[in-house]
Amino acid sequence: MTNDILKILLTKEQIEKRVQELGKELTKKFEGEEPLFIGVLKGSFIFMADLIRNVDLKCSMDFMAVSSYGSGTSSSGAVKINKDLNEDITGRHIVIVEDILDSGVTLNYLCGYLKNRKPASMTLVTLLDKPARRKSPVKADYTGFEVPDEFVVGYGLDYAEKYRNLPFVGVLKPEIYSD
Repeated sequence: MTNDILKILLTKEQIEKRVQELGKELTKKFEGEEPLFIGVLKGSFIFMADLIRNVDLKCSMDFMAVSSYGSGTSSSGAVKINKDLNEDITGRHIVIVEDILDSGVTLNYLCGYLKNRKPASMTLVTLLDKPARRKSPVKADYTGFEVPDEFVVGYGLDYAEKYRNLPFVGVLKPEIYSD
């Protein structure tokens, strides 16, 4: 599997250090509160697990499955909610946890969708930000790393449901995903 990686962008150690820093920042921001962390499946599950272990607060979590990609490498533009929240977010401080902010199409839709449910506040945390691909005006409140416009996998990010289990973030060789 690692033979399919062109180069490593972020090592396991770099990711661990930044996730610890993000956890401390969120702990400070939500001091005295009990935020609800909402992971956007499937890509965020590893990041979210590590992130909440670094948050020193009483908090809860839920998940949503939202897609605009299918099995391709670029957004289809059509957003679909495959799994909605189990918890009521009215009056709650919510923290949306995403693996990558790419085109912004999915997160723009999701943020509008959740705002209609009247949370007390909404904070967007993304492990990776790829601003070169932005199509919708979405900006994360907290970002782990900015990455170049390359196809990245690992640490929860996939190509066709593979590579999520890599402990680093790497660039996938183009011949792997080219038709």
